[in-house]
Amino acid sequence: MLQRIPMTSPLRNIPNILTGARLAAGVVMFLILAGATATPILSAYLSPDDQFALYRAAFFIFVIAASTDWVDGFLARRWKVESRWGAILDPIADKILVTGAILGLLTSGSLTQIAIPCGLILFREFAVSALRETLAGEVKLPVTTLAKWKTTLQLFSLGLQLLALNWGVFGWELQLLPTFQTFADVMLWIAAFVTIWTGWQYFKEAGRQMN
Repeated sequence: MLQRIPMTSPLRNIPNILTGARLAAGVVMFLILAGATATPILSAYLSPDDQFALYRAAFFIFVIAASTDWVDGFLARRWKVESRWGAILDPIADKILVTGAILGLLTSGSLTQIAIPCGLILFREFAVSALRETLAGEVKLPVTTLAKWKTTLQLFSLGLQLLALNWGVFGWELQLLPTFQTFADVMLWIAAFVTIWTGWQYFKEAGRQMN
């Protein structure tokens, strides 16, 4: 049974706080990954152990932040505290987390094979965001079920890539890394395909409503 939280309860703010924390986590995670390898001023003073520690921290930040993608929405619905602000902030936080993970991974320089699927994901996200902004008030583009799963698939596949990046950090058998990396790459391509497909659906629906 759903429970409505009193207007004066501080619990009403928890879903939005989680969403805001996810947004901030995406930025922090990117800065950590970029600082570990792509910032000469900083990386020059980091030992390999320091870099591994930063990779590990970025991975755990991503996992915790990605888990809030479901939790904040669940709490908002359960407590009946959905808000306009939360509805606006939630997709922004998702895109920031995904973009931060992609750019952070690419700064490592060791995962060039994921450049194309990562680029396709970013292009689609920017294109759909621009479409929504341009046609705001003219057409309605509700989030589809597949698009919701698209975000989950993106987060899962990027989590696999971050885990592969941390493989040696966790002390696992390096002989297993190529197989795991291949699995992670395949999942990222699947995520990219679903991402492009849902983007095409949005553009198709926008065209239908404008005709």
